[in-house]
Amino acid sequence: MLSALPVTAVAQTSSAQQTSNATASQDNRPVNVIYIMADDLGIGDLGCYGQKKIKTPTIDSLARAGVIFTNHYSGSTVSAPSRASLMTGRHTGHSPIRGNMGIKGSDGSEYDAPLPDSMVTLGEMFRSKGYVTACIGKWGLGGPESEGAPLRQGFDRFFGFLSQLNAHHHYPQFLWDDSVKVMLGGKKYAQDLFIENALHFVEDNKERPFFLMFTPTIPHAGLEVPSLGEYDGAFGDTPYKGGWYASVEQPRAAYAAMVTRLDSDIERLCRLLRKEGIADRTIIIFTSDNGCHIEGGNDPDFFNSSSGFRGRKRDLYEGGVRTPFVVSWPGVVEAGSVCDHVSAFWDFMPTMAELIGADIPAGCDGISYLPSLRGGEQKKHGYIYFEFHEEGGKRSITKDGWKLIELNAKGKSKHRYELYNLASDPMERHDMSVSRPDKVKQLIPILEQARTEHADWRF
Repeated sequence: MLSALPVTAVAQTSSAQQTSNATASQDNRPVNVIYIMADDLGIGDLGCYGQKKIKTPTIDSLARAGVIFTNHYSGSTVSAPSRASLMTGRHTGHSPIRGNMGIKGSDGSEYDAPLPDSMVTLGEMFRSKGYVTACIGKWGLGGPESEGAPLRQGFDRFFGFLSQLNAHHHYPQFLWDDSVKVMLGGKKYAQDLFIENALHFVEDNKERPFFLMFTPTIPHAGLEVPSLGEYDGAFGDTPYKGGWYASVEQPRAAYAAMVTRLDSDIERLCRLLRKEGIADRTIIIFTSDNGCHIEGGNDPDFFNSSSGFRGRKRDLYEGGVRTPFVVSWPGVVEAGSVCDHVSAFWDFMPTMAELIGADIPAGCDGISYLPSLRGGEQKKHGYIYFEFHEEGGKRSITKDGWKLIELNAKGKSKHRYELYNLASDPMERHDMSVSRPDKVKQLIPILEQARTEHADWRF
């Protein structure tokens, strides 16, 4: 269980909601699926996970109406491999994309390593069962002419950033509308365009089963937002003078305003679902692609963005890879429930395959958590594995409550292991690698066996 989690934050729903849920359970039409993934949002940045300074009433409401997972892991500790893990159902020991890698496109812009054609993606899986599919927001898995472009990976509709590099600016020079490059000249706030396109997609497809990947770029740095709203002057800010990211007069206020702005946009989406009469047959999932960031003047310690866990983005400590995970499914998920099942991004594909009756692609590392959502008997992971190729290379294996982290995996002189017992020390304060060499020796072979070699991702 997440020690900092305020269980009172997920109290029972109202009688009106319960009545609606009961009605929904009798509806046999295919369910719609909306998967919302924030960018660099920490597990502690939401009210339902203990946040006190930033307001997230809509996401908290989804938690009250559904379930929050306390042991859910992202696909990686940075963006591209995390998204690849989600999209393919493979952890970073088997995924074709295990790190952020820039590739120059024909238009002179830098894009990201493309998903290969050979991989079966979520878009292709949903489309095979008659769903209309869209990704709106950030893609980061291949440029416009590559095999990894979203329209070549099972998505009927795309709007947003193809490139992670361009997504560092919330007032971008251009965005992609399907395969058309739309020039904006830095005059439009990207999030405003994202939510408008998401709303249009739902309106256009309300009579059909749909799968919407809504992947906003907030609250990733730079800390840019049209209005600070109620946070203006609230946090005693020190200006951030910029560099790679834009200068910000009130970085704490800007970060909080970005999170609350995302929350209010999700409320717009929920209102539309209710207006069109499809809320009761739509699953809404909310998460983040990795742990909180410390870039562009952001101050995660001030907000307790990691909810007390050690580490943040680019770490394999819990704060870098443990992520919020809220599921609202009217009539199925028990309202106000908390689930401590250990799950990860690579579990979403088999979960959805079981839900819609699709085949699970070969090589999938995931385990369906549909039983946890429905209150059934849940299969468990044998282990959770991560690898990361920056900062000297890192790997980790978590098994039976023990976590082994390998640091400087690409070097020799500074190479070392750290060992933690997450059951007794979830904040990873006490390295036990010296006192428990037997456990280190036991976990190293599992760490080695959890990955396959890849030409682009070597240790």
